[in-house]
Amino acid sequence: MKLIIAIIQPYKLEDVKTELYKREVNLMTVTEVLGHGRQKGVTEIYRSTKETGNFLRKIRLEIAVNDEFVEPTIEAIITGAKTGETGDGKIFVLDMPECVRIRTGERGGVAIG
Repeated sequence: MKLIIAIIQPYKLEDVKTELYKREVNLMTVTEVLGHGRQKGVTEIYRSTKETGNFLRKIRLEIAVNDEFVEPTIEAIITGAKTGETGDGKIFVLDMPECVRIRTGERGGVAIG
């Protein structure tokens, strides 16, 4: 089991979701976050408003998957989020030793879904 964390541009969220759904990855948590990477201080347009400064609006996706879904999930995020420009984002893949479904108490890969 892995926990995949992706930081992407806000306007690419729908494209990433579409690509994930094509690969039958349906479970995710989405959070609006602030941050910067190499593009720090660059002006960005978000919902028709210019954002300038050290922290830019980003979207953080957290997706727990069983091992057979790791590569399809990574491919989906890259396909949906890539523009070829600085600031497209990052993907982090972490080992997830345990997952527990609160409602049933199921554990491991079956708890992911």
